[in-house]
Amino acid sequence: PICTLPIPLPMDEHSVFATCCMKKICDGCDLATRKRGMNDCPFCRTRYPDNDADTLAMIRARVKQKDPEAIFYLGQKYFFGEHFGLRKDTRKAVELLTEAAELGSVDALFSLGNAYEDGVVVGQDMAKAAEFWTKAAMQGHVPARANLGWLEGQKGNHDRAARHFLISAKMGHKRSLETIKNCSWQGLQPKSSTPRH
Repeated sequence: PICTLPIPLPMDEHSVFATCCMKKICDGCDLATRKRGMNDCPFCRTRYPDNDADTLAMIRARVKQKDPEAIFYLGQKYFFGEHFGLRKDTRKAVELLTEAAELGSVDALFSLGNAYEDGVVVGQDMAKAAEFWTKAAMQGHVPARANLGWLEGQKGNHDRAARHFLISAKMGHKRSLETIKNCSWQGLQPKSSTPRH
């Protein structure tokens, strides 16, 4: 029972993550599967693991196969030191995120941008953060586009910031929409978005 409808933003609040196939499954599909008495993934039909050790083994098997989403997922777990008995190891996390980004993970690009912005392990470098966010935004990553808007606003490039916020708002990013509303009250709306008469 997979609906194939787009998952609304923020996706983490409206979906569950299946570690067997590294897919985000909408809450509705997950609920429908459980109501039918199925205890397996609605996407790939693999039975959910019963414990953390089995889950970690499943993730590591996909990492060995060079699955970029699995590498990203494991990198996130090392970055925050949560779940599966993993201790926080930000160096290992950045290595995994870099590998995932090289293999095509858009989420890894976004996370690396955040790591450079925060100065975690790699040292704060806003130019590098912008570079990673730009790569992610060009591939449709909505929060990366919103971050570029914030960064341009910090630089005083209000027209470029508003354009980034407009793009991310059109893609469903609520904070970008709120930012546009607040900016329009202050007269910071981009020239290209002013109504034509």
